[in-house]
Amino acid sequence: MVTMAERKAATKKTARKPATKKRRATKKRPGLIERAVLAGKRFVWAIAFAVVGFVLLATLIYALIAPPTTPYMFSESRRLGGVAYDWVPMEDIAPVMARSAVAAEDANFCLHWGLDVKAIRAAVDRGRGGASTISQQVVKNVYLWHGRSWVRKSIEAIWTPLTEAAWSKRRILELYLNIAEFDEGVFGVQAGARHYFGVDAADLSPTQAARLAAILPSPKNRSAANPSTFTRNRAAAIMSGAATIAADGRADCFET
Repeated sequence: MVTMAERKAATKKTARKPATKKRRATKKRPGLIERAVLAGKRFVWAIAFAVVGFVLLATLIYALIAPPTTPYMFSESRRLGGVAYDWVPMEDIAPVMARSAVAAEDANFCLHWGLDVKAIRAAVDRGRGGASTISQQVVKNVYLWHGRSWVRKSIEAIWTPLTEAAWSKRRILELYLNIAEFDEGVFGVQAGARHYFGVDAADLSPTQAARLAAILPSPKNRSAANPSTFTRNRAAAIMSGAATIAADGRADCFET
């Protein structure tokens, strides 16, 4: 005879459902195209970080050491079989030479952060180029290539504020004076002073400094030793401008 307790136990057994094992959901592996896209993104990011790292490193290095050469100087050296390039620190450059260069190329050098927005707008309104600051010219001459190119101008515009943040105004002008071309195969104010006047950069007179600054936009077509009427007139204007920026304080950022 089946007892009441045995019936209850049998009922519970039949009511119980057999336990089912939960299957683990397997993660779908990405396909070939998805893996290729992911690898491409990683490659692009790696290149971007490498470029940023190179730019930062190159900028910081030249805050401390003199450039051994520049892209343009290197190409001219190969073409000519050598160039004259003598680096001198700012202390060994006549102060009037620094003022003359600023008066000739970028009178508001001490007032902007690398890009002279007012000058750029004026150049756009005139419908022609120009308005490159000394800072922009340094970036172009030290790191980039010559010639008119929107790609180069864009890189130059991005890189210039970085150099303004990393370098002092005095250092920017020191770089400018040391890598500027003063004649075919003649780079830097020391080589230029020796080439044209047979003196060191420290011993340049106001007239000599103004004539060197006057040929900077077109050094292969102008002469500081045998200046044309145009170069003489430009040099006279530069001498006046150099005296003006010394008097009104626009030379303070690189003379103190």
